[in-house]
Amino acid sequence: RLRLHDGKLIKDRRYHLRTYPNCFVAKELTDWLIDHKEAPDRETGIRLMQKLMDHYIIHHVCDEHSDYKDAKLLYRFRKDDGTFPLSKDVKVFVRGQSLYEKLVSVEESILKVREENSVKYQRTFLGCEMIDWLVQEGEAENRKEAVELGRALLEHGIIQHVSNRHHFFDGNILYQFWINFRRRRRLTELLNENSSRALSESPDSPFCLRKLNPDPGNTSFLSVQTNKEIKIVSAVRRSSITSLAGNSNPYFSTAPALVFPPVAECNPKSVLKRPVTNEELLSPGAPYVKKTLTIMGDAVGWGFVVRGGRPCHIQAVDPGGPAAAAGMKVCQFVFSVNGMYVLHLDYQTISSLIMTGPRTLMMEVMEAIE
Repeated sequence: RLRLHDGKLIKDRRYHLRTYPNCFVAKELTDWLIDHKEAPDRETGIRLMQKLMDHYIIHHVCDEHSDYKDAKLLYRFRKDDGTFPLSKDVKVFVRGQSLYEKLVSVEESILKVREENSVKYQRTFLGCEMIDWLVQEGEAENRKEAVELGRALLEHGIIQHVSNRHHFFDGNILYQFWINFRRRRRLTELLNENSSRALSESPDSPFCLRKLNPDPGNTSFLSVQTNKEIKIVSAVRRSSITSLAGNSNPYFSTAPALVFPPVAECNPKSVLKRPVTNEELLSPGAPYVKKTLTIMGDAVGWGFVVRGGRPCHIQAVDPGGPAAAAGMKVCQFVFSVNGMYVLHLDYQTISSLIMTGPRTLMMEVMEAIE
């Protein structure tokens, strides 16, 4: 999807006096798949796109076609219109990916190649080491919550005991990330995802959400409700953990309450003095500087509001919140969220990315040079 945005295949298009934002022409996309070696022929390209439709990743802009037609029809990624279903399976997968990226990007990572019973395993860690790290990095409030998170990751096939004999425990037991999130993937892998042989031999499949049978007594993840309101979140600050309707898991919380309703209601206008385009931000010699912010969320979130789109900007910052302490200011433009380039996205989508990500938020922002 990001490559198609960069290549301008995804853009606002006009048809029958109506403008459809962020969409692509099916026939053009099939051509692109062949030109970029993602599909050997048109038939394979059509099958690949049908897989994406079956996984609710793309859809016809008016939902008039349930299948992918290689024609001059408009389709859209659900991530671009806020209709992507953030099921509990997807949430735990995204959380596992963000934890993995954070672990591999730090020096002296707990992820190492280790040996047990004369067998070497990649991307391994001890259960107690992971618990220590989760609590230390603010990914969990305490060791109990960290164990619950580890069990959710294991039950969904993100991590596993190296010999697959134990559930996740806080002890000197060796586990590994079963999925290598950094391996370059090709779309053609989707055509083999239902093959049991492919799953056993390729644990890095991009859609390999192999949920295991959890222990009957462990309902820590199964009790989480699907978040159906995430697409309308506009204030990027989590609600208090104690107000989550009895939900004991802060990792996959329900949609938060808005933190700054007075700002949203009394001052709906943008704080920007004038509109700014992506081209203006990124043009050589532009009077903007990029800054990296590491925001450690507290018990109620991060403390800022995102508005606008393409690019989004910071509309409000809680003076006593974590974002202000990290150096966030009003009128900054959001360049990336947890390593994902977001200049082409709207504020609802960016808010969803932040809300479903880790408590420690990595953001790149651009601000005008004074």
